Amino acid sequence: MDAASPIPPRRLLGILNLRIQLQVLQQRHMVVQALLLRRLQRQRRHKRRWWVKPWIERRMLFGQYETLMREIERESQGDFLNYMRMPPVMFYELLQRITPRIQKSERYRRPLEPGLKLAITIRYIVTGNSYKNLQYSFRVAHNTISMFIPEVCQAIIDEYKEEVFAFPTNPDEWREVAKKYSEKWNFHHTCGALDGKHVAIRNPRPSGTLYYNYKGFFSILLLALVDADYKFIWADVGTQGSSSDAQIFNHGPLRNGLENDTLGLPDPEPLPHDDRPIPYFLVGDDAFPLRSWMMKPYSNRNMTNEERIFNYRLSRARRVVENTFGILAHRWRCMLGTMQQDPDRAKIIVMAAICLHNLTRLRYPGLQNNDLDQEDEAGNNIPGAWRNDRVLQDVEAVGRGNLPNRDGKRIRTYLKHYYNSNVGSLPWQHNMI
Repeated sequence: MDAASPIPPRRLLGILNLRIQLQVLQQRHMVVQALLLRRLQRQRRHKRRWWVKPWIERRMLFGQYETLMREIERESQGDFLNYMRMPPVMFYELLQRITPRIQKSERYRRPLEPGLKLAITIRYIVTGNSYKNLQYSFRVAHNTISMFIPEVCQAIIDEYKEEVFAFPTNPDEWREVAKKYSEKWNFHHTCGALDGKHVAIRNPRPSGTLYYNYKGFFSILLLALVDADYKFIWADVGTQGSSSDAQIFNHGPLRNGLENDTLGLPDPEPLPHDDRPIPYFLVGDDAFPLRSWMMKPYSNRNMTNEERIFNYRLSRARRVVENTFGILAHRWRCMLGTMQQDPDRAKIIVMAAICLHNLTRLRYPGLQNNDLDQEDEAGNNIPGAWRNDRVLQDVEAVGRGNLPNRDGKRIRTYLKHYYNSNVGSLPWQHNMI
């Protein structure tokens, strides 16, 4: 073919396609090179200087668990009690029983020992200090602390819940609860005091106003039934703060069991020195319905002296649940501030604190008595130490849909007359109205 002859169109098109493909390959190569270079730069920029910071590695020399706790355990049992809110014997019982639940196997690094994790968890529940604060005290990274505190709390719940939450299941067990209310608070046939409190948490995003309560902060609710010895019989934790006592109770298993008579409450029996059968019941405030199984005070409007005396007698029984919440938060102070966990983790921590509270009341019933309200010989109330601190906020007392029924009114009226009679009155009760 002559050199001056033109290139055939088909061949020219092929050459152009080859050039285009070559340009595309070159551009892709450049993009890949840029990505590799960026990744290499990022790896260089974020390369760890160390896997564990040197000051954390010196935990065995200067950490509070390895030094301070061991010192005060040897030298001052009272300081250990103040530091951990429990005697050493109780701490080591906890450690022995939950170790199989929180022990980690050694793989790439030596895991934290169970005693250290338990000590940090207890100190968090006791103080409510931030994870950053605990990090510097115990020389454990704050992100590690945030991971194991819920695990340790769940282990405490799983190990002790069945033991310390002795919810009565038959008439004899309920009679034992009512007997203690009669002996200590002179309000007969009482099978528990019921109330609810707010536990403040940070705003769980995105939740809108679900956890925003009428007092102006975000919270989860704690609804609890307690016995005469300030122990929790039953507790519901974690409902959104925008709810009320009545909403939790009305849609919960406790009311269903009371209405359907499946809780095993005793059959009606006469009050002391009386001959008319009266049902066994719970006591609560205005948020709850007036029923044969629930007694609550008279309204504050235009009350007679007899009604005031009934309210006073009822308040002595109801005050037990207020004191229980008070000593719970006074001893386990993480609930007095704003908990920074999400609602699910906050619920686990609160339940663990309740288990520890009940365990303390069972093992050492006199340990927290200085925190409680007391009464002198004349029946005057002496405020407990817990009232000097911040307290858990009451839940809104909304009783919509909880209008009293005829049986509830009839039994309350009978109790009013009984506690104003010669057989049911107390010597000092007229001085309290």
